[in-house]
Amino acid sequence: MKGTLGRSGFHGSGRLPLGLLCLGAVSLGATGVKAQTAPDFSSVRDEIRRALVAWDQPSMAVAVALGGEVVWEEGFGWADRERRIPATEHTMYSLASISKPITATGLMILVERGLVDLDAPANAYLGPARIDGRAWDAARATVRRVASHTAGLPLHYQFFYEDEPYRRPHMDETIRRYANLVTAPDERWNYSNLGFGILDYIIERVSGQSYPDFMRDEVFHPLGLTRMSVGIGPGLEDFTATRYATDQSPIPFYDFDHPGGSAVFSSAHDLVRFGMFHLGHDLDHQRRIISDASIEAMREPIRESAPADAYGLGWVVRELPGGLLLQRHGGGMGGVRTELAIAPEENAAVVVLSNSATPLTGYISSLIWHTLYPAAVPKPEPPEVPDPHRLAREGILEDAADGGAPLIEFTPMPDLAGEWVGEVDTHLGPHRLALAIDDGGRAHVQLGDDLWALLNNARFDGEYLRGGFRGDIGTEDANRTDYVLSVELRLRGDTLNGSVTAITLPNVRLGNALTHWAELRRR
Repeated sequence: MKGTLGRSGFHGSGRLPLGLLCLGAVSLGATGVKAQTAPDFSSVRDEIRRALVAWDQPSMAVAVALGGEVVWEEGFGWADRERRIPATEHTMYSLASISKPITATGLMILVERGLVDLDAPANAYLGPARIDGRAWDAARATVRRVASHTAGLPLHYQFFYEDEPYRRPHMDETIRRYANLVTAPDERWNYSNLGFGILDYIIERVSGQSYPDFMRDEVFHPLGLTRMSVGIGPGLEDFTATRYATDQSPIPFYDFDHPGGSAVFSSAHDLVRFGMFHLGHDLDHQRRIISDASIEAMREPIRESAPADAYGLGWVVRELPGGLLLQRHGGGMGGVRTELAIAPEENAAVVVLSNSATPLTGYISSLIWHTLYPAAVPKPEPPEVPDPHRLAREGILEDAADGGAPLIEFTPMPDLAGEWVGEVDTHLGPHRLALAIDDGGRAHVQLGDDLWALLNNARFDGEYLRGGFRGDIGTEDANRTDYVLSVELRLRGDTLNGSVTAITLPNVRLGNALTHWAELRRR
């Protein structure tokens, strides 16, 4: 079914035709969404300084553009506390998932050159390791669907710290182990870092260059972004902010097996200029790397991703209650919390970057948008300052592991009552998986020959059974950390299928989420 983006958000599940929500076709200015003529950011500046002290956070950098001009950019605090290096607007921060619209921009260059077809199977551009369709046709996992998190690929992140002995495998190996479709293509929106790891690998295979080299030569240099790179480029080490854990200790440098989703570093100055490029500005020292039509195609909503959000090609489109339409992406991982948002009809862009994982970044971004458009954006409430001991203990995975969550009351699951038996499949082979669910909603699970265990936090919404338990999935990847197994299985007649994900328990360091295909049948 086709959808629309009304005042209450995107509705429907089908891909929208280009033009139905072309941001250039919506005149928000006529509805009274107007910025101050000369914005005064002094109150925001004061609030940043207050919040950094209150939260004991190392630093933040911001940049704001209006009407094709950067009207404010500034750094606060310490990019590196130990070396007493102050943060500036030119300090390079790890961007985490803001890497996704940047990678998608690189992908569109290859699309315009006729080297990649968005509606071709992603497997057409891969090597010997390919996406496994499992219960579905992998050919329906198109490049467009991979880039919009609708291909059916799973939750995935896997980190490799330089002070540990583990190193990132070749992308073919990651694909072989984890690129399973856990839902049917175009069935639902399911955020997948692995998908953007596959996209950066497609860029490499099609262009003949490494992903970092292609992005440098075809995106960063043509746009004049000298403080933007995949990873920390040679000679840029001293300009990069150190990432800090929730206990304020420096985090050793880390890598991951999804660079296209997470690996870009940038200064606030360069990131706001990237945003201005997507607003259609031809800035000094920039050349147009993709057409206006491609820029519009990237912001075209493909599927609802949250009640007021829709996802395009690497971009989230969000309509705020006051009528302001934003094109944005955030990022978060160990020692990182970032925000980039542009308002195409208002010709505005806002960047907020931090080298610690706290909610301050989103709060300050909202405060800047309120300062620009007070009639359209409510003034946000500052986040509550946490107990530092609790913050250090919980880390940044607040709700990732059902197995570590408090028990909730059991609710009846008459559609699922009975015994279910099947397998969870890992790259080392399958394990028997069984479920026993009584009429009152109590669910027990057995993995292999282990003892039966309670499926913690079990709940069923009419489609998906979810819960978590402790168990040993038996792979070296999962067993690098202490983890729980998070279950998400969809009821399809007398079959339950979907995913069992090994998710690292909350810690000061961000761990892994490694997803495996599972299917059970009613006995």
